[in-house]
Amino acid sequence: MESPKIKNEMYKMLTAAVLPDSAMQGNIIIRDYIRKMAPHSTREQTQGTIFPAPNFNPITDAQLLRGALQGISCEKDVLIDILTQRCNSQRLMIAEAYRDMYGRDLITDLKENLSHHFKEVMVGLMYPPASYDAHELWHALKGVDTEEKCLIDILASRSNMEIFQMKEAYLMQYNNDLQQDIDSETSGHFRDTLMNLAQGTRMEGYADPSTAAQDAMILWEACQQKTGEHKNMLQMILCNRMKQRLWIFQEFQNISGQDIVDAINECYDGYFQELLVAIVLCVRDKPSYFAYRLYNAIHDFGFHNKTVIRILIARSEIDLMNIRQRYKERYGKSLFHDIKHFASGHYESALLAICAGDAEDY
Repeated sequence: MESPKIKNEMYKMLTAAVLPDSAMQGNIIIRDYIRKMAPHSTREQTQGTIFPAPNFNPITDAQLLRGALQGISCEKDVLIDILTQRCNSQRLMIAEAYRDMYGRDLITDLKENLSHHFKEVMVGLMYPPASYDAHELWHALKGVDTEEKCLIDILASRSNMEIFQMKEAYLMQYNNDLQQDIDSETSGHFRDTLMNLAQGTRMEGYADPSTAAQDAMILWEACQQKTGEHKNMLQMILCNRMKQRLWIFQEFQNISGQDIVDAINECYDGYFQELLVAIVLCVRDKPSYFAYRLYNAIHDFGFHNKTVIRILIARSEIDLMNIRQRYKERYGKSLFHDIKHFASGHYESALLAICAGDAEDY
C-alpha cells in the first residue's frame, strides 16, 4: 500500500532553516558490544541531550537497579533517574556489572518487570545504537505490516560506518542478512533505493563540484522522463554522491528553476518519493528532518509511540538538542511541551528525561 505524498510542510520547514526477542537474549553478550558496537561514529558535532555522568560508578548503579526491580512494586522513578542520565557506554557497563554481581541479564529483568511503552523506552536505552537500529529494522521488516517510514528514517539518515555497524548487529542478533531481508520484504524502486543505501558505500570523501552540473542534468531528465532507467539514475546519484549533493541540488535549481524536493514531489509518489525526499532533507539539515518527523508522529498520528521512542533514543547522544531547537523554531511550542501534553505517567517522565528541557519549556 503506497502512502500519500509527503506534505509540503516538511519542505517548508527544511528550507527555512520490542528488541531482540527473548529467545535471542542469551546469545547477546553485552561485554562484546561495549567494544564492537560503541555509539555511532559521526561527523556531526555532538549536540545531544544525554552525556556521560560524572563520578560514574557502574557497581552502585547496578545495585540500585537491582533493588528497584526486586520490590513488590517496581521503583520506576529509580530506573528513570539512572538509565536516562547515563550515556550509552555507561549503561552497557552497568549491564555488565549487573550480570557479574547477580548472574542475571538486566534487559531480561527490565522486560519481565515493566510493560507497554515504558518498557520499550527502558529496554531500548540498554542497547548500543547499532543494535537498536538493527532491532528497529528487523521489526519494521518482519512485523505484521512492513513499516516503510521506519526504514526511511534509519537508512536515509545514517553514515556508512553506522550502516556497517547496524548490518553487523542485525546479523549477530537475528542471523539474517539485512540486505536480503530488504530485498524480500519490499519491492520496486523503493526496494532498489533502500538496497543501495544499505550497501553503506556512499562517497564520503573528496567532493568534485565540477561534476555537479552533469549530475543535476541527469536528475532533471529523470524527473521529466520517469522511465525505469531514469529512476535508477535518480536514486543512484542521490544515494552515492554524498559530499557533492548540495552542489547538485543548487545546479538542479539553476537548470530547472525548481527546487529538487518540489520536482520529486511532482514527478513521483508513494514510498519511493518519500524516501528520495528524506535523502535530500537529511543532506540539507538532518535535525530539521527529525523535528518534522516528531511533530508528524505527535500531531498527525495521535502520538505514534514507536516513532517518538525511536527518534528520541537514537538521536539522544547525537543531535537531539538541535532537533529540539528546530522543533521550537518551526512550531512555536517545544518538543518537551508537546510530549508532556500527549504522554502520561512514567512513560511521559522517561521521554521528558531523554528530551530534557529548558526552564521555559516547563
